[in-house]
Amino acid sequence: MNLIDTHTHLDFPDFDHDRGELLARCRSLGVSKLVVLGVHHGNWQRVWDLVQSETGLYGALGLHPVYLEQHQPADLDVLGDWLQRLAGQPKLCAVGEIGLDYFLPQLDRAQQQRLFEAQLKLAANHALPALIHVRRAHAATIATLKRFPLERGGIIHAFAGSVEEAREYIKLGFKLGLGGAPTWPQAQRMHRVIAQLPLTAIVLETDAPDMAPAMHPNQRNSPEHLPDICTALASLMNVPADELAAVSSRNAAELFGWTD
Repeated sequence: MNLIDTHTHLDFPDFDHDRGELLARCRSLGVSKLVVLGVHHGNWQRVWDLVQSETGLYGALGLHPVYLEQHQPADLDVLGDWLQRLAGQPKLCAVGEIGLDYFLPQLDRAQQQRLFEAQLKLAANHALPALIHVRRAHAATIATLKRFPLERGGIIHAFAGSVEEAREYIKLGFKLGLGGAPTWPQAQRMHRVIAQLPLTAIVLETDAPDMAPAMHPNQRNSPEHLPDICTALASLMNVPADELAAVSSRNAAELFGWTD
């Protein structure tokens, strides 16, 4: 089983004590490539240093809406400078994690919107896909992506929308990231949605260290859990796990332009 984890935060301190051993275990389990996402100006260098230090790691840089109060006005210019400086570097694969979060009431929606649009423009200008965080904001996200289309699309991280919303994202050139959340028995609505999604639209992810799957509860989530997540999701989609692994990895590789 060859797998790609399209969404991790492997740079977080949760992994500082065993990151090297963890990556070795991932490779032994068939998790061959992992994307590490930046979330604020303060962790971009850490992300970039990490992905350069290990085979199979790729980086994305962005300003996450949950860290809205930490972001400074100059950070957008700094992000643009980073993307310009790293243009053409094969280890840079996307702009992200960016998006809209309407779940947390303290996050100003107008400010989020301005930040989201500005980063979509950066992704378009640098011909990069976008890795997008969406919580209770699908309508606003879809409307924004229609106004700021991306030639290379991207991924809707931790997709938890409806079948109709999935179709809108797919029409806009986006893949749907599925991870641990739908593996829980209580996620009945998502079970019904996932069963109707086309395999060609799916990529797999963990969001490690967050969003642990049902088979690994109450612990740090990890990219090494991706094979178990794949098996559980394949059962929900009524396809063999090997098929979901192969198709999702091909989808991710095509999105990021990986030809090896």
